[in-house]
Amino acid sequence: MANRLSKIYTRTGDSGTTGLGDGTRVAKSDLRVEAMGDVDELNAVLGMLLVESLPEDVRDSLLAIQHDLFDLGGELCMPGHTFMQAGRVAFLEITLDSWNEALTPLKEFILPGGSRAAAVCHLARTVCRRAERVLHALHVQSAVTPVALQYLNRLSDLLFVLCRTLNRHAGVPDVLWNNQHKL
Repeated sequence: MANRLSKIYTRTGDSGTTGLGDGTRVAKSDLRVEAMGDVDELNAVLGMLLVESLPEDVRDSLLAIQHDLFDLGGELCMPGHTFMQAGRVAFLEITLDSWNEALTPLKEFILPGGSRAAAVCHLARTVCRRAERVLHALHVQSAVTPVALQYLNRLSDLLFVLCRTLNRHAGVPDVLWNNQHKL
């Protein structure tokens, strides 16, 4: 970062626009800004998850993912620049497979919940899926790298497996969906 922020407010956004990293001004309602916001929100929810008691390998992986999401935000902020590398998608796949290997196969759908950490992780998963949807909508208007799209898709899968992993770690069963439940 060439220039450090010394003054936080600039008043340049008061008119409903915001500046991208390349100096372009766009509406705050622009899909690119929406995508940047969703990726930032996802990163914040992962920060909430990181304050929970987590296994060290989970903590290390989530911290790496936070850095990846910051890179993705930079890529969105600087149209035409690429920061995400295909190796990061492979990292998610390897991590996902490793965590999933220790779980029993699912025979029912599960509801968000179980342990507190798993509940926060379910929230992160839903924010990730929203970010992915917005990124695909942006891609229709303005090309987004395939790696960025793949990354969020894989990350939502990883977060689902992590929810189950966190419940297992806490000794709490997954909350199974009961399709016969009636009030």
